[in-house]
Amino acid sequence: MKTVIGLAALGVIVAAGHKTAEVTGLIPGLPAPVVDSDYYEDGYAAREKIELGRALFFDKILSGNRNISCATCHHPELSTTDGLSLGLGEGPEGLGSGRTPGTTKATAVHGRIARNAPALFNLGAKEFTRLFLDGRIEADPKGYYEGGFVTPAKWKLPEGLDNVLAAQAMFPVISRLEMAGQKGENPIADAVSLNNAAGPGGAWELLAERLQAIPEYVELFEAAFPEQIEGADDITFVHAANAIAAFEAQAFRADDSPFDRYLRGSTEAMRPAARRGMELFYGKARCGECHGGKFQTDHEFHAIAMPQIGPGKSDGRHADYWRESGERAFLEDFGRGRVTVRPEDEFKFRTPSLRNVELTGPYGHDGAYDRLEDVVRHHLDPVGSLERYVADPDALPRLNGVLELTAVGARLSQSWLSDQRLAGFLMRDTWVQGHPELRARIAAANELAAIALSDTEVEDLLAFLESLTDPASRDLSEVVPRRVPSGLPVED
Repeated sequence: MKTVIGLAALGVIVAAGHKTAEVTGLIPGLPAPVVDSDYYEDGYAAREKIELGRALFFDKILSGNRNISCATCHHPELSTTDGLSLGLGEGPEGLGSGRTPGTTKATAVHGRIARNAPALFNLGAKEFTRLFLDGRIEADPKGYYEGGFVTPAKWKLPEGLDNVLAAQAMFPVISRLEMAGQKGENPIADAVSLNNAAGPGGAWELLAERLQAIPEYVELFEAAFPEQIEGADDITFVHAANAIAAFEAQAFRADDSPFDRYLRGSTEAMRPAARRGMELFYGKARCGECHGGKFQTDHEFHAIAMPQIGPGKSDGRHADYWRESGERAFLEDFGRGRVTVRPEDEFKFRTPSLRNVELTGPYGHDGAYDRLEDVVRHHLDPVGSLERYVADPDALPRLNGVLELTAVGARLSQSWLSDQRLAGFLMRDTWVQGHPELRARIAAANELAAIALSDTEVEDLLAFLESLTDPASRDLSEVVPRRVPSGLPVED
């Protein structure tokens, strides 16, 4: 169970112990209740560390152009997502459906983010050892890398990160589309363009220098890391990532749902339809085979014939789009396959936790489905659902203009795509799903067998999924600070 302790100004939610009886052995596959020891630091991080992490999470100072924060794409009032199928990254203003590109170069985009922004609930639990939808950040128990984690930075990842959640926090800030910006716009983007994140003058060092220059942040870092930081020069981005992870782990813990209360002995906490849905989930519907465990995930990777919308991740070598549009791009997203480079892993994505799932749509690695019922029905007939799916270009935020980075002599320039080229660029939003050959590849990788459920059984299954919602997660507005140390505006 969770409770708010005396940190009203901080808006931090922390854990309290559970003492109710456990329900065991009623349904095969039913997990044990969640307990404090399932989390880092037994669910309790230092108040000072959480306070620092909260400020950093909402502060646009961590983006190259100072125009986006972690919270922009994982906002508490949008259930730690951005509420969009595919986000827009740095540049535009606003949140959720109100976040649309502007008509100036400062507020325009160079493209869509290729994948849906995942929710952050319960990522402070120790069992989450792989993060991102393709698992490209994961714990390294065999010690291949000194940094302690397998990441795109490989041996260049700095040491001292507390956990995989902290390792994950190192990377959005060095993504050009997400937070860093484009070459020529700011020193951080320039460092990223030179593949210099960790070296001297690298992006992480430059971000740390920004924080070192703000006296209020220096005080917060000294309070959060008293044994490591005695002055501004001791602050590194590793400290920032550790603080962000501590904040996320505490603020977005969600384990007091009706289902949790049921597991702890309150057998009337779930209504009858939800209990029937629970029996289906762990039985006939076979959901628990992949969505097992305390947080309804096996943490593995599966191909389930999810339709692809959006620009993909430049995987594959199919050139039809290039030929028709004139835009030099490949559009598939191989998911786990682009990490392992194994054909058998193509189109596999990490099994998401289902905690608070009714709050965290759109669903799928690319947000293909807006409604929870639709994505549930997709699981019951993946290939058939894939074939019936019609990608709607109007379902994504409208791009009235897109910038590209070009060179004029020795100078970089950002230019608007012409109307003709913009039309070709936007074709990628629906291209893969609308191409029979590419769609067939997604279908061929599917590993889920079709399952027949009645409409009533689907309703019961949805009732169970709704029982995974922690009531406290329905309103996280108190987590949002009024201000941050940089003085930059906080999106609320």
